Amino acid sequence: MTGRLYLDWNASAPLRPEARTAMVAAMELTGNASAVHAEGRAVRAAIETARAQVAAALGAEGADIVFTSGATEAAALACVGRDLHCGGIEHDAVAAWCRADLPVDAKGRVSVTDPACTALQLANSETGIVQELPEGLAVSDLTQGFGKLPFAFNWLGCAMGLVSAHKLGGPVGIGALVLRAGCDVSAQLRGGGQEMGRRAGTENLIGIVGFGAAAEAAARDLEAGCWEEVAEIRNILETALEAECPDIMSVGQGARRLPNTLCLVAPGWKGETQVMTMDLAGFAVSAGSACSSGKVTASRVLKAMGFDDLAAGSALRISLGPGLERVDVLRFAESFSAAWKRGRARLK
Repeated sequence: MTGRLYLDWNASAPLRPEARTAMVAAMELTGNASAVHAEGRAVRAAIETARAQVAAALGAEGADIVFTSGATEAAALACVGRDLHCGGIEHDAVAAWCRADLPVDAKGRVSVTDPACTALQLANSETGIVQELPEGLAVSDLTQGFGKLPFAFNWLGCAMGLVSAHKLGGPVGIGALVLRAGCDVSAQLRGGGQEMGRRAGTENLIGIVGFGAAAEAAARDLEAGCWEEVAEIRNILETALEAECPDIMSVGQGARRLPNTLCLVAPGWKGETQVMTMDLAGFAVSAGSACSSGKVTASRVLKAMGFDDLAAGSALRISLGPGLERVDVLRFAESFSAAWKRGRARLK
């Protein structure tokens, strides 16, 4: 296979055809879901079908699925007004509302002492490291794990979960807050009774329907073993890079990780330079979380794990998706290794 390779699935996954088809069909619907006439009821039915699809894919039957504009809004809705603690590895959308004072070890694991006052992600978007969630957890960011890891919200033991559609092949601009039965939040957007009174505003029909279709398709792929195949390709890439670039560290190796994620640290080679170099070579990768308005800075996730500023500023994230083959990742490994060796030669 030749041409550009998209290796930034943790930032945003390509839109699934199932989501595209469902969204086009939803565009034909006319009406407001709050209206009682036939057209309004048809829109309401489409939204509730999508809500059931998302709940089923999450293993969250019986929980409330509150549609939001994304996981960032869901995080605000879940966390505002609560005194929550977290580790320094949390996504900015969660860390903005919490005290990041929980210890993180060198393997990226967070020590939780009071689950009821803690936000803890299921999986990290930069390193791929998966956490063991304690029973009674207040909030968990499930965004990266949803669709890639086998889990059921109802088994996790947390009160609230955050998810986003575009991480699993749905449209951008739609996410959800998942509320365990008996758990509630105070609406931050007020003015109507939409979303069970938790989030006012006319529902984003097209986004919601696309989310539902993508979640259903993602669950099918997970069940079929799609991500186990991705993990095999990731491991081939990791092995190839280890052989060619022995000075580069693979973060989280040996820990439980997302099946598609590889985080490399090449001390002295800035992450931003790595991203630009590989972009020019035809590969889309990133230097960490995609939610920093295009800025590339030293990873605070890696710093929380004990890496120094030089190493934390020299990280590259490669996140794979279904459909990639051995030849694809070996082509990336060859290109990356050649660039790394050229850089090393210039420093000598």
